[in-house]
Amino acid sequence: MDELDLHPAIAVKEPLDLVRLSLDEKIYVKMRNDRELRGRLHAYDQHMNMILSDVEETITMVEIDEETYEEVYRTTKRNIAMLFVRGDGVILVSPPIRTS
Repeated sequence: MDELDLHPAIAVKEPLDLVRLSLDEKIYVKMRNDRELRGRLHAYDQHMNMILSDVEETITMVEIDEETYEEVYRTTKRNIAMLFVRGDGVILVSPPIRTS
């Protein structure tokens, strides 16, 4: 085990360093339009374009009930084997939870 594995904070000097440490790990990506992705990160660039595999996509839609005028939340999920994510739709990238 090398020293960077023991202290990952040492290796993070710029924001993209955190993404680099998440290569080949499961990450969470929050997108515009209430879309969420969970998948394995294979590649990324400085624009946050990413290639993910084994992706679970969750889309949350808010509809108004015509009788009660209440908000009704519906979620749709689907699995995608390989996905290219365009960086301009990315709001947040969360690395995997690491336990010591």
